[in-house]
Order: sequence, then C-alpha cells, then structure tokens
Amino acid sequence: MALLEISNLSVVFGGLKALCDFDLTLDQGELVGLIGPNGAGKTTTFNIVTGVYRPAAGSVRLDGRSIVGFKPFQINHRGIARTFQNIRLFAGLTVLDNVLVGFNQSLRHGFVGTVLRTPRHQHEDEHNQEQAMELLDTLGLAQRAMETAHNLPYGDQRRLEIARALATRPKVLLLDEPAAGMNPQEKIELTALIQFIRDRFQVGIWLIEHDMKLVMSICQRITVLDHGETIAVGTPAEIQSDPRVCEAYLGEPA
Repeated sequence: MALLEISNLSVVFGGLKALCDFDLTLDQGELVGLIGPNGAGKTTTFNIVTGVYRPAAGSVRLDGRSIVGFKPFQINHRGIARTFQNIRLFAGLTVLDNVLVGFNQSLRHGFVGTVLRTPRHQHEDEHNQEQAMELLDTLGLAQRAMETAHNLPYGDQRRLEIARALATRPKVLLLDEPAAGMNPQEKIELTALIQFIRDRFQVGIWLIEHDMKLVMSICQRITVLDHGETIAVGTPAEIQSDPRVCEAYLGEPA
C-alpha cells in the first residue's frame, strides 16, 4: 500500500474540466515530479490533495485512509504539508516564530494553560523552541533565527517556508515551484536541499517545477499534465524522449 494514493481524481470549475482521471502513488522516501505547461492543472492538483478544493470524482488516500472532504488543517494533522508557488511567510514575524507556527498544530495545552503559563505549557514551549532551532540549524538558518522573515534573501525565504512545513512533521511534503525566482546558484543549493530533506526526514516529496534541469536530476518518476489530462508517466529518461511531452511544451508534433 502506497503512502499517498490518488485514483481517478477529477475536478470541474463551471463547465471546465480542470483535472481528469488523475492517478499517482507516492511511497515513503520517494521523490516524484509533476510537470506541464502553464495552466495544465498542476497547482489545482495540489489544492485538491490539501483540501482547498473538493474533487468532483476520485479518491485521495493517505496511509490507506481517505482524506477527501477534510479541511486543509485536518489534512495537515494527518501528515501532508506544502509550500506555495508564491512564498507565504508571516513576514513581520521572526524566522524562529515562523517555524514555531508550524509546531502549533501539535500543541497539547489549551487556552487556559497558555494564559496561566502552567508548567505543562512552559515545558512544551521550551521543547518546541529547541525543536525549532534544531530544524533551523539543519536547514542552515539558525544564525538568522531572530531576524524578521521579510529581511531574508529570497533563497533563505524559500528555505524558511520549507522549514515551517517540516515543523508540522509531515509524511508527505508538497513543493509547488520551489525554484521560482531563484538564480542559478540558489537553484543548485535548492536541488541539494531537497535531496537532503528526503534522506534526512524520510518523507515522500511531490514536486511541481518548471526548471527541467532540476526535475530531471532529482526525481525518480515524473507525471506530465496538459490541459488537465495526464499525457505521460515515467522516469526522467522516458519523459525526455516522449513525443507527447515535446508537443505539449513546444506546441507542435515532435
């Protein structure tokens, strides 16, 4: 049984079928890519899996259990975290506080404990601070912990968004165009970071990306979407030689 299993997933907006009969499996420690031209339905697929949209048909199962119909925070509790194409940090908070937000979903003390600063609250708060600093250190951001998030260089903001997602302790990590806006050196560092995260945290990683060099160098399998339909699934070598993929990207028969 796959860690994440998606079967016959479809979604319709008005009269437009944005996604049609989409299938995918993802195992622990696997790194899988999702590519396609702009408007192909990639981010829509992520939005369905994370509960932003409800599918018209199909199933999404995590650890064998359906998560269709759950709200985004409930899906996150069950083990799926994501980043966004446009960075969504709490810009006015410190780097450390952004990561601590990720730990909030696992807090055990309630409102009363927070107000009264009970021993349980203080212990949990100290533990999360230690865990957050360890996570920042792992991702190379510990020295910036007390800086305001919006003051970080672009590449570090991407790292911080990933760190915040990892703070929720996911089984599956969805990365939506993490290399968008990065310079060549930042992309090299990001490539190494994604592989490191997969190996260090043993999460399944599902990646949307337009940078083909990055995708082809790290993904074990790739799915290609075009106008909401899957036109190819295979290894990087198989995808690069598929004439349907060339036609979708170039707009003419290969």
